[in-house]
Order: sequence, then C-alpha cells, then structure tokens
Amino acid sequence: MPATRTPAHLTAVAARPLVSVVVPCFDEAAVIGETHRRLSAVLRGLPECEHEIVYVDDGSRDATWDRLTVLAAADARVRLVRLTRNFGHQPAVLAGLREAAGDAVVTIDADLQDPPGLIADMVERWRAGWPVVSARRTGRQGESRFKTGTAHVFYRLLAAVADHPVNLDTGDFRLLDREVVRTLTLLPESELYLRGSVCWAGFPETSLEYGRLPRPAGRTKYTLRKMAGLSRRGLLACSSAPARVPAAVGLAWLGGTAVTSAALRRPLPLAAWTFGCEAVLLGVLGEYLLLVHREVRGRPPYVVRQRWAAGVPAPAELTAAGLAGPREAWTAGSSW
Repeated sequence: MPATRTPAHLTAVAARPLVSVVVPCFDEAAVIGETHRRLSAVLRGLPECEHEIVYVDDGSRDATWDRLTVLAAADARVRLVRLTRNFGHQPAVLAGLREAAGDAVVTIDADLQDPPGLIADMVERWRAGWPVVSARRTGRQGESRFKTGTAHVFYRLLAAVADHPVNLDTGDFRLLDREVVRTLTLLPESELYLRGSVCWAGFPETSLEYGRLPRPAGRTKYTLRKMAGLSRRGLLACSSAPARVPAAVGLAWLGGTAVTSAALRRPLPLAAWTFGCEAVLLGVLGEYLLLVHREVRGRPPYVVRQRWAAGVPAPAELTAAGLAGPREAWTAGSSW
C-alpha cells in the first residue's frame, strides 16, 4: 500500500514538479544517442512534469563527451558533468545526484539494460507518496551465468550480514525524492555504497520488478575487477561482520586445538597452514584500515573537469575547492 506521507515538494510545487534523470557514462559513445532518444521520449510523456537529464562522463576515453556536447547544444534540458578521470560508478552517480535540481531524481545506467519506460511507473508511485521507488531485477538477459550467479550470491550474502535491511537483486536504477537525495549527498564518507546507503537512510520504499535487457550496442565496462571492488565496498559499508571474522576464527581455532589436544592426550604442533589463516585474517583487518585511511585523508570522491548547462560550458569550481576537504567538496559539488 502507498506510504502515508506525502513528499514535501508536492505541497509546495504541486503544479509541475521537476524530474531529474542522472545518467553515469563511461565509454558509451556507441549507445548514448539512442539512450538520449529513449529517455527524452519517456520524459516528454510524463503528465504535468518538467524534466532535465544530467549526464556524468566518468572519464570516458572514446567520443562519449563529444556526443554529449552535441546533445546538450540541441536540448536546453540536458546538463553535463565531466569528471577529470574514471573515478568509478558510485562516485559518478553521486556527482549526478549533487548536480540534479529535481524534486524527484532517477538514476539509470547509460547502457539501456534498464528500460527507460519504467521511469513513468516510478514517477506515478512517487506522486502517490513513496519517497523511494526501486527497481528489482527478475532476470538478466545477455549476461553470463558467472555474472548472474555471482550477483545472486552477493546480494544474499550482503543481506545476511548487513547491519540494516538491504534490497535483494536491486542495483542503482531507482527514483529518489529530493529529501532522500539531500540526505545521501550530506553523508560524510567518501566511499559511499549508494545502494546500501538508501536502505540505511530508512525512508519508506516501494519497488517495481523488471527483466534486465541485453545491451543494444557496445560492451560492458564492468570488469571482474570492478565487480569485486563494488562487492568489497558494499560489504565494508553495510556490514561490520567482516571485522568480527578474525575474533570468531581465532576463538574457534583455539577451541578446536584444545579439544583435539585433549582427545589425543598430547599437545599439537603448530601446523604450517596456520600462517595462511593468519594472513587471511590480517587481510580482512587491513581492508578496514585502508578504508579508515581513505576517510581520514578527506579527499573528495570525484573531481569535476567541466560542466555544461543550456548548451554552454561552465568552469569546474570543484577542482580547487574539493581538495580542501570533504565539507568544501560537498558545497562546491552541489553548486552550479
């Protein structure tokens, strides 16, 4: 059933709310034109809504930026953000959230595996009172068994060990109310796992189901290394369980050693394989130390090279201000 609350903006600007769509892009020159065509068609059909599209070029090496500037020159509702290098999917989404001005903000990948047509249903749910509308994947066409299998296992592992509820089989295709966006963009950590952060924030949420589609052009940029990095980020951000593994394994090892020694009635020699066990445990602790190290440095999660609005390039003020510290980065990153 719908949430009992009404999004704050509906009482203030009920006439024609602004819907923003954030699209992170990395080497998507082959598909970005078709992506824009489909998004624009869906957004033009939204009843009594204004819209904008915020494309975030995450350090593309192909002609993605050139094609985006052509789109921006032809459509005043297109805004562009160009990062200095490839910072990764989550920082690119965060950059788009900070730039978006909408009363509701939809995040969607540029590869068209997530159907733009679902945005209309998301907006309808949002206008009914839901501040978060997620899209749950029921199938993954065109993806390998390895990718679908590992994704299935990861989501369920994360749900089992997370310190707060998390959504199964849900990526970054979702709609967020302005209040939710404001909450996420003010979080202090630089290594955000946005899928988990949305759940952590605890806003009322509903979901739509859909089957992921094969890419119409190009190839996936999410390598095995990037998938492993996202999984690591998710586990460390959403769960304290990995930090408790060393203590649990150590206690279990001591208990097992004591029981075995008592059964054999003699002390056991230190097995050679215990070194490997210790190395694994130290590695887990090392991941947390690295995470703390990154946060203490206070670097912004991304650096903007250039912005475009209404077809006109604008200077990137974040580059200098963002290096001064995370609080300055939030302020500069959210200003146009």
